[in-house]
Amino acid sequence: MTAGNRRPQVLVLTPDTLGEKMAGPAIRAFEIAKALHRVAEVRLVSTVGNSLQAQAFPVEHAGEHLLRQIVSTSDVIVVQGHLLSQFPWIAEGDAILVADIYDPMQLEILEHGKEFPPLERIEHSRNTVDALSAQIERADFMICASEKQRDLWLGHLGALCRINPYTYDNDQSLRSLIDVVPFGIQDQDPIQRRHAIKGTVPGISSEDKVIIWGGGVYNWFDPLTLIRAVALLAPRRPDLRLFFLGVQHPNPHVPAMRMAADAMALADELGIRDRHVFFNQEWVKYEERADYLLDADLGVSTHFDHVETAFSFRTRILDYLWAELPIISTAGDTFAQVIAESELGEIVEPEDEAALADAIERAVYDGGLNGRYRENVRRYRTKMTWSRVLAPLVSFCENPQHAPDFGKGIIPPRETHRAELQQRLDEIEHSTAWKATANIRSVLGALKSIVRRR
Repeated sequence: MTAGNRRPQVLVLTPDTLGEKMAGPAIRAFEIAKALHRVAEVRLVSTVGNSLQAQAFPVEHAGEHLLRQIVSTSDVIVVQGHLLSQFPWIAEGDAILVADIYDPMQLEILEHGKEFPPLERIEHSRNTVDALSAQIERADFMICASEKQRDLWLGHLGALCRINPYTYDNDQSLRSLIDVVPFGIQDQDPIQRRHAIKGTVPGISSEDKVIIWGGGVYNWFDPLTLIRAVALLAPRRPDLRLFFLGVQHPNPHVPAMRMAADAMALADELGIRDRHVFFNQEWVKYEERADYLLDADLGVSTHFDHVETAFSFRTRILDYLWAELPIISTAGDTFAQVIAESELGEIVEPEDEAALADAIERAVYDGGLNGRYRENVRRYRTKMTWSRVLAPLVSFCENPQHAPDFGKGIIPPRETHRAELQQRLDEIEHSTAWKATANIRSVLGALKSIVRRR
């Protein structure tokens, strides 16, 4: 507790849209706020937009002017994404800062920006790494999604000198500086109020077998191999249906993904769109997703063999666990090992459509196997409820405090870094030894422009 045993004032801040339709970052912020409400005075704020109503704590949208007022009265601030880069003045205050770095954005951006020109891709990567570094340099406590992710972030912390005598001597495990808080599932069992897929979607009957793709169709996923696998199965399994839960992202700032268009084009090309493969264009409301999940016979998540995959934590799989669905996933990510070891479903190698088709057929049509997978999921899912996974964050916010190296001057102010780089670029530009071609001069100008914008 804070001074006088008053409950700490906690601001949970997200750059995602809060409302009936929410993507992963907003859902996570919402569930964090609900859990912290038990031990603190919580305020949940989106910098993009909010339409949530009648919560047990204030939920709102704030532009910069209102946000400054809210920040000034907060003891603890939980941030996500690029927020500290967008509002760097948040890091300059005395509030205790929690960085939610469950999303390795620096790896996602490599796929997300593939269509951009090389210099623009480099700038996007640099901006993303800077956004993460700004959080890691300033945060008093950090949370990530898995132990493997924690290893990734410990390397980042080491490079920024956040692993130093102050933090190490305080806690040699560094758990008090960065701990694992995965994405979770609701403590309450899902309740189906209506059939949202079977007997409702044109082309899907109440007797059909439904595979569900439970999230967005992003560039770092591989829906194409899955669609080809369904095409392989369709002649001998005419009742098989693949349903993509949502294509259009609820956050207007998230652009349409090339992979979504490619998936729909492939389904058209194979002649199975709206016959065996269905795309729900609208994003499903958070409180209604059980109506869809409980109409499914199998949850699926397929991806490529990317470095992003190795450190990812597929949040859609939590919904499959919540709905007690058997799961098929591509090998290589954190959940693949869990699925295999706990026998929650089947794992296939990336881009192997024949193996994927065989795994789908077994998991859906072998009743005994399907039942065994569901029973294993039922047992495992209790480990992943929000009340359990958020325990390290709740514990920290019950007695929030600055990191041991806060204010010790170990990390130079980021403005100092910028000034030093600007000075060095000026020296290079005016050096008599500088023999620049037109292209090199152009690159130098671009670098100076980037530095000025930071």
